[in-house]
Amino acid sequence: MTFPAMARAAPGDVQTVWRLLDYVAVDYSEAVSNGKVTSEAEYAEMTEFSATARLRIASLPKTSAQQALVGQAVGLERAIAGKSSPETVAKNARSLAAALLDAYPVTLAPTKAPDLERGAKLYTENCAACHGATGDGRGPSAAGLDPAPIAFADISRARQRSLFALYQVISQGLDGTSMQGFSQLSSEDRWALANYSGSIAFADTSVGEKLWKGDPSIRKEIPDLTTLATITPAKLGAAIGQEKADAVMAYLRAHPEAITTAPTGSLAVAREKLRQSLAAYRAGDRNAAEELALSAYLDGFEPVEPMLASRDAALMARIERAMGGLRSAISKAVPVSELEIQVDALDGLFSEAEVAISPDSASDASTFIGALTILLREGLEALLIVVAMIAFLRKADRADVLPYVHGGWISALLAGVATWIAATFVIGISGASRELTEGFGSLLAAVILLSVGIWMHGKSQADEWQRYIRATLGKALTRGSAWFLFGLAFLAVYREVFETIIFYAALSTQGNGGVMFAGAATAIALLGVIAWAMLRYSRRLPITKFFAYSSLLMAILAVILIGKGVAALQEAGLININSLDGFPRIGSLGIFPATEPLLAQAIMLALLVVGFWFNTRHAAAAAGSDRAAV
Repeated sequence: MTFPAMARAAPGDVQTVWRLLDYVAVDYSEAVSNGKVTSEAEYAEMTEFSATARLRIASLPKTSAQQALVGQAVGLERAIAGKSSPETVAKNARSLAAALLDAYPVTLAPTKAPDLERGAKLYTENCAACHGATGDGRGPSAAGLDPAPIAFADISRARQRSLFALYQVISQGLDGTSMQGFSQLSSEDRWALANYSGSIAFADTSVGEKLWKGDPSIRKEIPDLTTLATITPAKLGAAIGQEKADAVMAYLRAHPEAITTAPTGSLAVAREKLRQSLAAYRAGDRNAAEELALSAYLDGFEPVEPMLASRDAALMARIERAMGGLRSAISKAVPVSELEIQVDALDGLFSEAEVAISPDSASDASTFIGALTILLREGLEALLIVVAMIAFLRKADRADVLPYVHGGWISALLAGVATWIAATFVIGISGASRELTEGFGSLLAAVILLSVGIWMHGKSQADEWQRYIRATLGKALTRGSAWFLFGLAFLAVYREVFETIIFYAALSTQGNGGVMFAGAATAIALLGVIAWAMLRYSRRLPITKFFAYSSLLMAILAVILIGKGVAALQEAGLININSLDGFPRIGSLGIFPATEPLLAQAIMLALLVVGFWFNTRHAAAAAGSDRAAV
């Protein structure tokens, strides 16, 4: 059962529950030890806070996850009542807090890196009187306060507290204590104050800086500000070791700006969007989940896709397929557990991708091969079409029309340069814009190639092709068909130039400009050789064979491009995806594991078969009429 998308909880209500659970996770150890109560006051507070958390969860707007949350809250109450170990209670409380935020998403991080100097100033003005100038909890106003103010300098306690937890307490205060809320401060100031308070126990930043900048595996643990704000040093320590975690936290809390600009190859945006998509799906908001999953691809993965394609095309294809499968699963309303498995699998693929496209993985060889293969692959399709047109016009003795074809592909190159300038210095090309340009360009080219292919096949059946060219084609070209050839040449080349620009822009960020240029120059030379060989060979072909081979080439390209076009529009979110598990993905042939592109290719193939069959039948009928006339 799902619930209406508008049944959303007020952020303050969710944050209050989260704050209570965090307080239980951190402070329960001061109430119970070895199954015995060590502080009656603290234990009573833990009992009260856990009961309040359960009641508040039950009062939140109904979602598909609410009943399970209430069940977890009851389990937490029972663990406290049974005087379970602090480790068990902390684990239960944090698990419930995480599930709460998944079911009722709220803002977990600042919109920009907190200002540490501003935080220090605010601490002196608002906190030092109680918590002490050095964070030792012994400020001049601390005497007589019960409970005593928190000692931010206590590293054992600081390891258990996230910046988000500090932000919540600073925002709302803490019931039953002298800690008041500072809601009058702006959100930006509260984050600055939380960040400074959380940095007091972690002083040595030099070691942390070296670890952060030198170890990619550590950067994967904290890919964005949200993770920095929500992870505790203790949890990070479980992953990389507590000594390293303390050093990294010292550096990042002192320099949060180090994480705001993600390094090349970071998929932090994609991860965050997928997390939000999964949370929306758990809450029963399938439309929002679909939109966020699409954004994860277009805004998170698309920017790094070109570079990944040049480094590890197979991995890129696996991620594209997995992200398409995820959107398809959401549209089919699969169980939440199945979607969680898919998101976890994608997270693992993202980690592989970040390693593949990190600056550490760059080399002269990979840059050269990437530049070579990208231009060779993208240029070959356009070259086949343009060379076929040039060879045809030469066969037809229509050299006067060649300037239109040359004008088309040259204009496409100039338009490509303009696109590069605009994308680099004026505007950015979004993932959606890229997919839409590629998609509609491919579809239009496929339709044109369909008509050209069928027409050429018809001429391969005609014995009187020269009479036709002189009597019919010449007139047709004078009526404007030359501009048709101009448009086809422009479209065929520009869609490939556009794609190449995206790839080369990604490669250029890795440096090695000279190596990249060498790869491009080698690809251009190879394309030139291929063009020369095609034109030379086409001159020796009898005209009927030339038309037959050309029509087959046009037909193949039409089938390939229709598949690519539909797949690109799916990636842009314009067409739904019905994934086909286990079906191969061969991008170079326009074959993708989804019903829609395969159906489009089947329709295109059927149209070509019908067109070729009609041509053959018409030629046979014409030949019979000629024999009868004789």
